[in-house]
Amino acid sequence: MGCGSSTPGGSGSAPMVGSSKPSIRGLHKQAVVEGIHNVDQPSLSEGYGEDVFKGAVADKYLKEQGLTCKDLDDYTWINDKAKPDQIAKAMMCWALDRKATSFCHWFQPMASTFRHGDTGCVQMSMLEFNDDGTPTFELKGKNILFGETDGSSYPNGGMRDTHTAGGYLAIDPSSPVFLRGDCIFIPACLVSFDGKALDEKTPLHRAHQAMSKEGARLFKHMGMEIDGMVNNIGLEQEIFFVPREAYERRLDLQFTGRTVMGRMPARGQEGCDHYMAPIYTQGRVLACMKEIQHQCFKLSIPLKTRHREVAPNQYEFAPLFGSVITQTDQNLVVMQICEEVATKHDLACLLQEKPFAGVNGSGKHNNWSISTLCGAQLLNPSDLTKKSGNSEIFPVVMAAIVAAIDQYGDLMRLSVACPGNDFRLGAMEAPPSVISTYLGGQLTDYLTEFMNGNVYEYKPSTSPVNLGVDILPVVQAPAEDRNRTSPFPFGGHRFEFRAVGSTQNVSLVNVVLNAMTAKVFSDISSRIEAGETAVEVAQDLLKKHFRSIFNGNGYDPEWPAKADALGLHHIDSGVEAIDKFVDPKNVELFSSMSVFTEEECKARRSILLDAYVGTIEMEVGCMCDMITQHAIPSAKAAGMDSTAMQSGVIELKAAMAAIHAAADNFEAAKLCRVLRLETMIAVRKIVDDVEGECPANLWTLATYHELLFVDTGRDIPR
Repeated sequence: MGCGSSTPGGSGSAPMVGSSKPSIRGLHKQAVVEGIHNVDQPSLSEGYGEDVFKGAVADKYLKEQGLTCKDLDDYTWINDKAKPDQIAKAMMCWALDRKATSFCHWFQPMASTFRHGDTGCVQMSMLEFNDDGTPTFELKGKNILFGETDGSSYPNGGMRDTHTAGGYLAIDPSSPVFLRGDCIFIPACLVSFDGKALDEKTPLHRAHQAMSKEGARLFKHMGMEIDGMVNNIGLEQEIFFVPREAYERRLDLQFTGRTVMGRMPARGQEGCDHYMAPIYTQGRVLACMKEIQHQCFKLSIPLKTRHREVAPNQYEFAPLFGSVITQTDQNLVVMQICEEVATKHDLACLLQEKPFAGVNGSGKHNNWSISTLCGAQLLNPSDLTKKSGNSEIFPVVMAAIVAAIDQYGDLMRLSVACPGNDFRLGAMEAPPSVISTYLGGQLTDYLTEFMNGNVYEYKPSTSPVNLGVDILPVVQAPAEDRNRTSPFPFGGHRFEFRAVGSTQNVSLVNVVLNAMTAKVFSDISSRIEAGETAVEVAQDLLKKHFRSIFNGNGYDPEWPAKADALGLHHIDSGVEAIDKFVDPKNVELFSSMSVFTEEECKARRSILLDAYVGTIEMEVGCMCDMITQHAIPSAKAAGMDSTAMQSGVIELKAAMAAIHAAADNFEAAKLCRVLRLETMIAVRKIVDDVEGECPANLWTLATYHELLFVDTGRDIPR
């Protein structure tokens, strides 16, 4: 009921923990003896989900309190008088059996790129005392439902201050409680004293709710009564693993996640030899990745695929798809586990979008789809038509999405305007900063005919591909090819937002996708209620917004100019994209869908700009320190001239002084972008040239040669 990963083997939905498995070893032994493979309960599935309070794991403890996991899955339990205490006690018993004695509300502060895990929590002991002074453990319903914290010490865009610091936490019952170490983590939303969202999760829920309600409203007009909709996503997480020892000799990697200087070695990715090559079986990277998968497995996060990516030392994990709320939470857990497990294997995990110049950076493809709560997939034409009985719904849905992309492409660009994407978008490794969609020939032709009045059911066809060898099977090519140059291509019953940055919490990305879809669904419904038919509205939308469909090569140097002539959203600067948060049409979108108020839009614009400025300030600080403390002394030891590098440091510091004197954070951010993409690159070239001439034994910084080739067959598992 949604999208799968676009990497091999990544489709399907993550299973709930099944029934208890006391005799699983016996079942597997029996299967082996009988010569069959028990796919339902193989011995290797032991431990799946044991660190998550849901399904069979939760059911055992809930039954002791007179409940079942069905009560937990009915989110209205939070409003019941008795159930919160019963569920809290069941959670406590589960935790104590797992040797966990603490709990916390786990929330997602805004702009947390450099925060470990991108999340916040205060871990509280469940320890209490009886009247006689003996210790005991206690967890009540009120403890899991609500919490309180300081709302002023996280990025808040002026919505909180030291004298108005209240921040309030509320459990998110749709995302399961999980356990790590001696603590259970309760996913929660964070709001201010007056109800403003101070986190990433709350607006995601708001946007998802709006999409669900407006989708049900539209479908009712088209003869299909549904209770609501769910957005499913699958996230492909790209990362780098580098040797820990070399990482610890790079101040820039430790502080900012990327190298601000460093000369390319003789070998990079020229041979295209890293992508999907076998991972060295005796190396520490594979051992690390297997341990990451194992920890995630216990947390009901089945990382379905692992493989090498394009750049040296670059890898990818991809899970099975699931609901946007849970998948967003789980991706944050995956990133934290990657960083923590890497250290155990003498590695460092780099999540930043562009750790190294000269080789590909990392992204996080956001595979996005919608289904009704009854299981009809909106982006699967045959499934939707079969379950709705109305073949006109699919083209109406597609017209809505095409229109949303054209109207709110600036918001899509804003949602991926993380600092690291400065170096990725349009760099022949990620889509350009022009927002369009690829639909493929068959669907584009169909929508063209539909737009022009020829209304019929869309039935995409496959094409046989004969390999020319009798013993080999005939491949059936799908209706859509893969267009890796499109920021938002359609295929496999999903859209793939390919421009998302690897460090990002994908909440804002999916806030935008869900809010803009909800808005166009709402607009269509309003026009139907005013007397038009759904088909007429959809045809009109396609005529106005068909320009957002582009099936060509997004890397074509001529495409941006052509896109400009068409009037598409083309925003090269992430800073300029962030400013679109307060564009009147975007404020109206968010406010009308009850996602953000105007004040919240202004606050988030400010937060993102401050985060951008702060990132560049750290990068410049690292660059100055590394030149002064390493590059210049190394050059002098080699008898080389260091005057140009000294001048570069002076230029960098002067540029930062001008930024500090800027009138506001928008002006400061624009100056930072120039500093980063022009001044820093020019100074870097000076340093990199010196590195190329300096004897290796005198260069004290870890080089790209040391950083980029950890998995070359020489390592043994730690």
